[in-house]
Amino acid sequence: MANHKSAVKRNLQNQKRRLRNRSVKTRIKGVVKQIDLFAQDNAATGTVADELNTAKSVIDKAAKKGVIHPRTAARKISRLSKRVNRLTAA
Repeated sequence: MANHKSAVKRNLQNQKRRLRNRSVKTRIKGVVKQIDLFAQDNAATGTVADELNTAKSVIDKAAKKGVIHPRTAARKISRLSKRVNRLTAA
């Protein structure tokens, strides 16, 4: 338990940030899952490309906010792009 006024404040800040970061991370998982669903349903390639652009945007924003590391964001985007490209090539 926090004993100083500054430690109490820091604890409150951490709780707020944790909730904010959790929602951003959940959003990332959601868009990745959405692309997987489109891939399984063999949806139109235009729809999958639009979803990929949305996912890239969400992941880049998370990296910009510091929720995830920039290299993690780049890795996720790269893997998603490869997956979508394989789908469109087939």
